[in-house]
Amino acid sequence: MKLLVMGLDCAAPELLLGDEQLIHVRRLMEIGCYGRLETVIPPITVPAWMCLATSRDPGSLGVYGFRNRQDYSYDALSIATSRSITAMAVWDQVAREGKRAHIIAVPPNYPPRKTSGYSVGCFLTPDAATNTYTRPPELAEEIRRLVGDYAVDVRDFRTDDKQRLKDEIYAMSRQHFQVVRHILQSTPWDFLQFVEIGLDRIHHGFWKYHDPQHRRHVPDSPHRDVIREYYRYLDGEIGSLLELLDEETAVLVVSDHGAQRLDGGFCVNEWLIQQGLLAVDPYPDSPTAFSECNVDWDRTVAWSEGGYYARVFLNVRGREPRGTVEAADYERVRDDLKARLEATVDEDGKNLGTRVFKPEEVFREVRNIAPDLIVYFGDLYWRSVGKVGYRTIHIQENDTGPDDCNHA
Repeated sequence: MKLLVMGLDCAAPELLLGDEQLIHVRRLMEIGCYGRLETVIPPITVPAWMCLATSRDPGSLGVYGFRNRQDYSYDALSIATSRSITAMAVWDQVAREGKRAHIIAVPPNYPPRKTSGYSVGCFLTPDAATNTYTRPPELAEEIRRLVGDYAVDVRDFRTDDKQRLKDEIYAMSRQHFQVVRHILQSTPWDFLQFVEIGLDRIHHGFWKYHDPQHRRHVPDSPHRDVIREYYRYLDGEIGSLLELLDEETAVLVVSDHGAQRLDGGFCVNEWLIQQGLLAVDPYPDSPTAFSECNVDWDRTVAWSEGGYYARVFLNVRGREPRGTVEAADYERVRDDLKARLEATVDEDGKNLGTRVFKPEEVFREVRNIAPDLIVYFGDLYWRSVGKVGYRTIHIQENDTGPDDCNHA
């Protein structure tokens, strides 16, 4: 028995399972089982894929997003890499059993993980790593001969140049599937898992054209069918892989999280300033990354890192270098802040429906440095914006560029 795990990053269940023109997906649904699963908290590519691979939640892995605090200083954030996660994954167990396991672009996979088979880096691979993104290293040259310069990701997917973005996503995805087919056909294997990032990029770039409920929906746009057409393209690629398998091979089609429209950005640090919980002096003249702001930590109770969701940290005396919250007051202050966040409103004063989680209440264990609060503004219909200088709480765009959707 072999197992092929097809990972589609950011797959929306209603689009993947609800389109009868996806004939290969429908075939798998008819002969197997399918359903909508709940993703992890938070629904972020890193660590969600590794939660699937290890059967552990983010707290047990000690990884809470792409960037994580390394210590209790105010600026020690680092990007997650393959070395950030030490728990045993399914491919490790496969290797222990003397079987051959291949890992292709399962985030985070740079540096490429050691396994009993091939390992190919994910979209977090640095641009300069043209010869170090595979294990063994010589696999990179084999891939170059097969597809040319291998794209682990598209350039700048938060862009207004939609045609360029669409063209690059298709070119990248064709390369990815060509490499998967090559490995399936050219080398022995018992387990192979890959992740295609193109679906995530299509969603972020084109959701407003697809969804009539989107605030910035563009009716009759030439891009209105881009998302559905890409799903149908993926279905064809899935079919090309199924043709290579025998009846003794099991197949899983899985995702790390879904997608939904993005209504806007909630400027969480601006809100904390207005609440009297964060002091920035001087206040910047234009939108400025929080890491570049001059924070008066002696007058600060809490701050946040932005992103798809908000990670809110309390400034605790004896924990942070210039903490202000006494340890004895920690739970009282945290509960008060949680209640205030849950009461946040949109531009019209309507409650956003923000959800706030305490890590120890949603994870089996809490390793490394977790946020004190995990915040879904508007249940993730609003993105968390960390920059300061907008002089408003609500903005209509992502602070890192045009973005049409958030995770679900």
